[in-house]
Amino acid sequence: MNMFGKTTKLLVAAALIAGLSSEAMAKKVYKWKLATTWGPTLSPFIDAPKNMAKMVEEMSDGRLIIRVDASNKHKAALGILDMVKGGQYDMGHSASYYWKGKDINTFPFSTMPFGMTMPEQYAWFYYGGGMELMKKVYKKHKVLSFPGGSSGNQMGGWFRKEINTVDDLKGLKMRIPGFAGEVMAKLGLTVTNIAPGELYTSLERGTIDALEWVGPGMDINMGFHKIAPYYYTGWHEPGLDLQFLVNERAYKKLPKDLQAILITAMRASAYDMYIQNYHMSSEAWQKMEKEYPNIKVKTFPKPVMDAMKKANAELRKEMVKGQPLLKEIFDSQEAYQKKVRKWTEMSDYIYLKDNL
Repeated sequence: MNMFGKTTKLLVAAALIAGLSSEAMAKKVYKWKLATTWGPTLSPFIDAPKNMAKMVEEMSDGRLIIRVDASNKHKAALGILDMVKGGQYDMGHSASYYWKGKDINTFPFSTMPFGMTMPEQYAWFYYGGGMELMKKVYKKHKVLSFPGGSSGNQMGGWFRKEINTVDDLKGLKMRIPGFAGEVMAKLGLTVTNIAPGELYTSLERGTIDALEWVGPGMDINMGFHKIAPYYYTGWHEPGLDLQFLVNERAYKKLPKDLQAILITAMRASAYDMYIQNYHMSSEAWQKMEKEYPNIKVKTFPKPVMDAMKKANAELRKEMVKGQPLLKEIFDSQEAYQKKVRKWTEMSDYIYLKDNL
């Protein structure tokens, strides 16, 4: 082939590329992977990332496809932050309080004992400065964190015996993780963390005396109501929020419209998880109440609650020493809760109190 022929072919190829470049760019497909802390059947937790991925694919017309891997696939349920940070996964779905050992500033973004309810906490995130603080915390990890779905107010746990005094707690063996576990340990409980698959057997055999899980919607399949007749109302996780983690470098490589689609889908699926869990709990409790009428729904007596609040306050005070960012987060949450709680009381509490 002579030089003229080569040049002609190159010019034709260049023209074709130039003509198709905008269309090719528009059709470029981004394939991401997301790792979750949850097993493949743990609804509604596993449903939030799956629904998000489905929305993203549909809204982007197939330009962004996210594969969701449950914990049984990647085998690192509590390694989500490290995998997203390191780039093994582009995204993750987990809970911020799991990273307390790596970064103490992360855990308040999940929930705090005696803290905000789900509507209050989401208002704080999006309108009260919470997102800005979360961005500041996760910046050094080179990941972005977004609210990932709330369980709402969790129940205080299943107990084999009734709790009437603080002394009744002393010596009890209980599965209760996180900051709430530290509060209970301060009151004399022996706190343990047992794998979910072993909880029923441990409670049945008396290896533990009590445990907390989530609420009726997720508790019913675990079968705890068949063993422990006392079901206590919540105090420790009033608005547990899960989280989406996004690798910052991968996010910046997305076109602006796909970034907007991703953020929108995360926000929509997070709310959907909350209402799905609310529905699941209402149906599950109706079934539990009918089939196991011996279940007694209890509230911890005021002296016990007062002791929990005192232990909680003391632990928080100790924890912020030498931790200015953690103190900033605590202060922001406390100030917002104080402000928003007046409206919560007027709009929800009084209405429910007067109409139940």
